[in-house]
Amino acid sequence: MKSFSNSKMESGLFSFNSTFEFNGILGNCIHLHDFEKDAVAIEGKHLFGNQENPVFAEHGLFQENVTKMTHDRQLGRETKYDFSDEFDFNSVFSTNTAFEEFPRPENPKATPSSFQLSSLELLSNYGKSFKKLRSINYGGNGDEGNERGRKKLSTEEIMRVAGTRYVQFSDMRYDDFFMVTHPFGHALSGLSDDETKDVELVHLLLTAAEKVGYEQFERASRLLSRCEWIASQQANPVQRIVYYFAEALRERIDKATGRFVSKESEPGFKSRTENGLSTSITTVRSHQYIPFFQVTQFAGIQAIIENVESASKIHVIDLQLRSGIQWTGLMQALADNKSHRVELFKITAVGLFGDETILESGKRLESVAASFNLPFSFSAVYVRDMEDIKEELFKVQSDESLAVFCPLVLRTMISRPGCLENLMRVMKNLNPAILVVIEIEANHNSPSFVSRFIETLFFYSAFFDCLDMCLEHEAELRTEIESMLWCGIRNTVAMEGKERIVRNVKMEVWSAFFKRFRMVELGFSNSSLYQANLVIKQFPHGSCCTLEHIGKSVIVGWKGTPMQSISAWKFSRDRGRVFGNYTF
Repeated sequence: MKSFSNSKMESGLFSFNSTFEFNGILGNCIHLHDFEKDAVAIEGKHLFGNQENPVFAEHGLFQENVTKMTHDRQLGRETKYDFSDEFDFNSVFSTNTAFEEFPRPENPKATPSSFQLSSLELLSNYGKSFKKLRSINYGGNGDEGNERGRKKLSTEEIMRVAGTRYVQFSDMRYDDFFMVTHPFGHALSGLSDDETKDVELVHLLLTAAEKVGYEQFERASRLLSRCEWIASQQANPVQRIVYYFAEALRERIDKATGRFVSKESEPGFKSRTENGLSTSITTVRSHQYIPFFQVTQFAGIQAIIENVESASKIHVIDLQLRSGIQWTGLMQALADNKSHRVELFKITAVGLFGDETILESGKRLESVAASFNLPFSFSAVYVRDMEDIKEELFKVQSDESLAVFCPLVLRTMISRPGCLENLMRVMKNLNPAILVVIEIEANHNSPSFVSRFIETLFFYSAFFDCLDMCLEHEAELRTEIESMLWCGIRNTVAMEGKERIVRNVKMEVWSAFFKRFRMVELGFSNSSLYQANLVIKQFPHGSCCTLEHIGKSVIVGWKGTPMQSISAWKFSRDRGRVFGNYTF
């Protein structure tokens, strides 16, 4: 294998003339300011979509039924929409839709290509994951059905039905609150009373978000007041997620109108963004109940074992240690391997100055290693900023086999490309045998507030549905985790610019970025996937957890909704051409 010893060649390897754009696969998506400039011209049309803008179609918005209802309404007929077991959740996901089928938007600056690309990209992305949602039995509580014996709709399905209802009202010039009392609101045949109320509540939230997108803040505020009056942090998952999204929209309005006062400045205030899920107790307990956390970690650890198993000295760099519980499995595997004794297992954890939890986790790991009689060394690397990471900080020895673990870390650096590229340069110079990357599998980085809101709403709907099932008897823990997830909702909905620190993008975006550094994807062995499936089966609701492949990467989902991705990489030493000069 060739190595780069020539400093001039090294410099040229990572010299890029363009900045890598993480603004999502949407590429030329329609820009919000184009809508705002022509708000008068498109009065009555909706950012979230109507017959002319099927942005919601990827969430199962039954365009054929909507068209029929519009026709019936014009003839003065009453339309009853049947949301029974006979839902056709598949028809909307046809891949034969041509660009020509979508009429030109009324906004002259929103070109047909950008308009259609935005809609079809969302349609395609969600269609792949959701089209079998109702045809697959994911289990659940059998007693949670309506009078017809149908199982109650999941949180995500409620969102889809609400989106359908939103489209049905899109061409009506109604007052904001007219829809709440309109007879059509009670024509949701097949839904229970509670489901109907949840659909109407989400409808209010979507309308409020649309008004925020148009900067019609007074109207949005009135709608949010209704949401806040109905929704509760302690109610069902639909109401809880509406509660958090309404809170984020409210903050966005207050910032735009100059009324926002940061609570962080108030005495005694403890920010919910401080630790996320990094506190040991919460992390350990959440891992006991939520399957996709363990699935990605077990698959990643198994991949590391397979790539370093023949080494006598193993060094792991963990860029987000948290409790460190993930490494106990690797310790046990190394200790149980009697045919090959490890001389030293070393973990180097990276953290910011002031993070005392790293040393606490290190002490616990030392105790576990001692119980296995495993030679172990732990060290911490502290930096003021991730941009300060340097190769010499890690003290990697020439006889050590190196692995790097990146769980939910890289997404925090997308807003700072220099920081991210610096980390990748350092990792490339360290030349690990394997680099495992775990990320959120969602596109929450669109420059369009509307697209970002839709993607985020459906992602967290699936997450809250997961928590509601997996933590059915652990209400206190569920509430604690949801209050921490609020940070992600707030980050995506209420923040803009540099304030929006965490920016989730899909695996295909990361794959394109890694290719700039000549990284080669390793994939996962059958043994790794077997371990992942074993983990799933250990959970009471494991049947709701899904595994899919995108190339050599593995996507872990909840009822078909992608939640996390895991991939394994190494740096190629081939002197081929540099992959650069393109954007997303």
